[in-house]
Amino acid sequence: MQDETASETQSMQLMVADRLRAKIIAGDLETGVGLSEIALAAEYGVSRTPVREALKQLQTEGLVEIRPRVGTFVSTPTRSDMVELFQMKEILEGAAARLFAARGEIPELVALRANVARSDEAVARDDVDGYTELVGEFHDLIVRGSGNRKLRTHYTMLMNQLAYPRLVATSLSRPGRLVESDAEHGRVLAIITAKDESTAERLMREHVRASQDALLGAMVFPGETKQ
Repeated sequence: MQDETASETQSMQLMVADRLRAKIIAGDLETGVGLSEIALAAEYGVSRTPVREALKQLQTEGLVEIRPRVGTFVSTPTRSDMVELFQMKEILEGAAARLFAARGEIPELVALRANVARSDEAVARDDVDGYTELVGEFHDLIVRGSGNRKLRTHYTMLMNQLAYPRLVATSLSRPGRLVESDAEHGRVLAIITAKDESTAERLMREHVRASQDALLGAMVFPGETKQ
């Protein structure tokens, strides 16, 4: 009976963590907002124990901050935090592109061609929302194409901390960035197709860096004032 109770508690903990993670990543829970154990327990129909453990898990992932005797809050990244996260993104995606290029004609390459073709069409229509969705797929395909499961695991945790879907639209708000981003995707595809490993890594890193510059130029962080 104790084992069943422990198993049920763990299952509820995972459920709460999954739902909260999805809300934070999607932006349904704003950065800095407080999270009440009592309210969350009522919302998900569980006791406070799985909620408390779920929040600890999300703190480990960098999505929430637990302040003893104060409360739990959705993490608010600083400009320095964002730079460091993008530095890691650049390293991981650069490595993924290099590994991808070495693998030749694999299903992910076919999917990447289709993604870039749809992206070109979206840009031609000035369909920012459509292109924004395709950006996430493009980067996911790069990582999947590496064939490295460990890299993908670390990448997934990193992207959760970035809450990436919310950031893409912000980076694309810079004039001209939509066309630039699409062109960069096309160059990465071409060089991966050509199996040029070192250039694939360089171009992918340059693309991530350009996205970072566009994003940081458009964001205002705590303690800053809009220029």
